[in-house]
Amino acid sequence: MMISQPATSEYDGVRRTPSIPGAVAYLLLGLPLGIFWFVLFVTLFLVGLTTSIIWVGVPILMLAAVLLKAAAMLERRRVNLLLGGYIADPYRPLPSGMRAYWKARTADPASWRDLSYFLLLLPVGVIGFALTLVPWAIGLGWLFLPIYFRFLPTGSWRFPDWDQPWVIVDSTMEALPWAGLGLLITAVAIVLTRAFSRLQLGLARALLGPGAGTQRLAEQAHEPGPLPAPGYAPAGTIPSERHPE
Repeated sequence: MMISQPATSEYDGVRRTPSIPGAVAYLLLGLPLGIFWFVLFVTLFLVGLTTSIIWVGVPILMLAAVLLKAAAMLERRRVNLLLGGYIADPYRPLPSGMRAYWKARTADPASWRDLSYFLLLLPVGVIGFALTLVPWAIGLGWLFLPIYFRFLPTGSWRFPDWDQPWVIVDSTMEALPWAGLGLLITAVAIVLTRAFSRLQLGLARALLGPGAGTQRLAEQAHEPGPLPAPGYAPAGTIPSERHPE
């Protein structure tokens, strides 16, 4: 007996638990990418807005809009590659003509959601970076302490200060309790990584994915039209009649 799975629409995204290596890579990359995109877009938009009164800022704002869309597309691919969440392009169809094109693009809510995402990526990236790096570094460092303590300069591991330590570990038996504590911290790191990566996946899908209006348009485009009334025939055709035999 086969159980059918609920269908997932192409604009709703794919939901699955992110892998631990992918989630760790995504969260660690969030800080440098957040700094880069924040500085780039804040600089471009501020310079473009302040110089738009003399028309110098207009091409700068156009460049910022093009880079913003490209960055959002790259971020959707990063989410898909590292977190396993598909996010469809949310943009509305754009008309032809330079003036109509940029007017529609400026009025598209997806463009403003893209900008909001990259402004939020910096503070969110700082939190994700800290919640990932600190517990993983401490957990793995203590977990493998029985292996590498003998290779340290003094042949021992000292905590918390190397010159005036409170604890000195110079034997395998002394390192085993720290390894157990490292295993516990590593388990906590796995939980934190999965939880925060899911939160960031939700943030990306909310701001980089299609909005409610775009989803309604997509649903209407895929819905079949109403059935013709009985006896209806298109213009220029003769409806067939059935005569009793």
